[in-house]
Amino acid sequence: MNYFAHGLRFLKDPHFLAGTAVPDWLAVVDRRVRLRPRRVAPFAETPRSVIGQVAAGVLQHTRDDLWFHRTRGFAETTSLVTSLFRRQLDGDPRYRTGFLGHISTELLLDAVLIERWPELLDRYYAVLGDVDPEAVQRAVNRMARGATSRLASFIPLFLKEQILRDYAESRRLLFRLNQVMRRIKLEPLPASIEEVLADAREVVRERVADLLPAEWFGVCFAEEEGVADAVEEARSVRFIDFDRGIANRKGKPS
Repeated sequence: MNYFAHGLRFLKDPHFLAGTAVPDWLAVVDRRVRLRPRRVAPFAETPRSVIGQVAAGVLQHTRDDLWFHRTRGFAETTSLVTSLFRRQLDGDPRYRTGFLGHISTELLLDAVLIERWPELLDRYYAVLGDVDPEAVQRAVNRMARGATSRLASFIPLFLKEQILRDYAESRRLLFRLNQVMRRIKLEPLPASIEEVLADAREVVRERVADLLPAEWFGVCFAEEEGVADAVEEARSVRFIDFDRGIANRKGKPS
């Protein structure tokens, strides 16, 4: 999952919302800094503090990625998107098509969610605008192994750039995807990949309910108003026991 899919159900608490973005922010600005669930979990026991809210958001991110990457919908969709890249790139060894299928599915899922609920993207950025970047960085440095000095300055840049708006159009999405490729020292993609992204967008649009099953994500995509209910009830959606695996809504391991 990417920023918007992680955050759109949690648009009430700025620092909780920031916590859902923190692992991805760190992947951009300081990949050395890792947040392990067992180190983060004790801080979430003080939910009224900034560090408690950030910690809870980080744990939510971890939970969501765990079930999301195990769904049949994710496996099938990434396979379809990977095949589109493989066909276009014709086996060029410079490109990792499996990685491209994975990351493009996640970026395009954000695009499809924004397409359906554009007003929530405005709200997403507005709520994040209320966070204290220095407080978020201090929280991360207390919870993580290692420390970062780059996060606090990155958060205002993230808000200014509003990169999620670029996902709506294939040319701009390719630009953002190539930023990722350069950051991880992979070959930038050619302009012809715009066609692949357009086709992949249709695949993801058709599979959104499989990618985000209502029993886990808390939103029924057959109901336009479903996300509003999920935003109101988000804090009670589900939890995870990191020693025993995924837990269902009643707390029983599944």
